[in-house]
Amino acid sequence: MENSSVILLVVAIAGGLFLLWIILYLIPVGLWFQALVSDVKISLLQLVLMRWRKVPPTVIVSAMIEGKKAGIELYRDLLEAHYLAGGHVAQVVHALVSASKANIDLTFQIATAVDLAGRDVFEAVQMSVNPKVINTPPVTAVAKDGIQLIAKARVTVGPISSVWSVVPVKRRCWPG
Repeated sequence: MENSSVILLVVAIAGGLFLLWIILYLIPVGLWFQALVSDVKISLLQLVLMRWRKVPPTVIVSAMIEGKKAGIELYRDLLEAHYLAGGHVAQVVHALVSASKANIDLTFQIATAVDLAGRDVFEAVQMSVNPKVINTPPVTAVAKDGIQLIAKARVTVGPISSVWSVVPVKRRCWPG
């Protein structure tokens, strides 16, 4: 009798620990506390429902914390919808923060549209801040009267607005 009560006690403790592990897995208390300390409003029930919807709560909560600390208002539902649509939530939030700091008017809708279109939205914001300049090889032309024109095109490429400009580099005039 005494032996069976010890086994029953061990089984009860093991079952209780397993049940506690399942509860702590389903209810990410540490993540909820991190959000609470960071002044992000999210409930434990929302975290559990995210897990049931196959949305990793860590991705959404860390994105909301990053946005909150940068002064950008983000909504949990929109972040979840973007994740479920196949978007990269972290890249979009990084891009929004970078655009905000660079004083670029980038909305959440535009950032998610660019992301879902297959572009790296964070790289697009970086190119807006530091545009890529492409120099083309010189193009040479000679008129009938012997005037030679060498033109070199310099193309500035940016994702939001592209500026194309052709700048003449050298002019040679041959006396006729």
